[in-house]
Amino acid sequence: MTGRDIHNTFIGVNLIPDNEEERLQKLKEYEILDTPQEGAFNHIAAMATHMFKVPIALISLVDADRVWFKANVGLEGVRSVPRGESLCSLAVLNSAPTIFQDAANEPCLLANPLVSGNFGLRFYAGAPLVTADGLNIGTMCLIDKQPREFTESDQKMLVNLASIVMDEIELRYLRRKVSKDSPE
Repeated sequence: MTGRDIHNTFIGVNLIPDNEEERLQKLKEYEILDTPQEGAFNHIAAMATHMFKVPIALISLVDADRVWFKANVGLEGVRSVPRGESLCSLAVLNSAPTIFQDAANEPCLLANPLVSGNFGLRFYAGAPLVTADGLNIGTMCLIDKQPREFTESDQKMLVNLASIVMDEIELRYLRRKVSKDSPE
């Protein structure tokens, strides 16, 4: 494996979906990567920590080589992680939520530095952020250092939060587009 291949696989799972070029192009169209924190996204992440009683909630966007956080409650100061280490990289491969109730018991995660290292990730739940044309560009995710149950009802609430996040991304995009297109 080359260095690039290592970043594109996660414990033997290919992290690059078949529609990667289209997915990345759509993500770039939104012009949201590397932008400042914004209230609506921060509020949704904060609300998620309270709703699910978890210490960490993130709104993540999966870029080519990194996972960048548009909102981050509980990991303040961390703006991104390498794509090959982030469980969000796995979550964007699926249309349904990705749930690890106890990551320490998942053979595919045992070598992950966030699980086996000092961070001690044990619980992860991520619902994909799905564009109108069906592209998964990121996740609304929850993290805990304790294992926990995550019911079907919890999954539905997380999917609804991810839909709200995607609505905010679309509204943000439309506002920016209208302001660029309007004469001054």
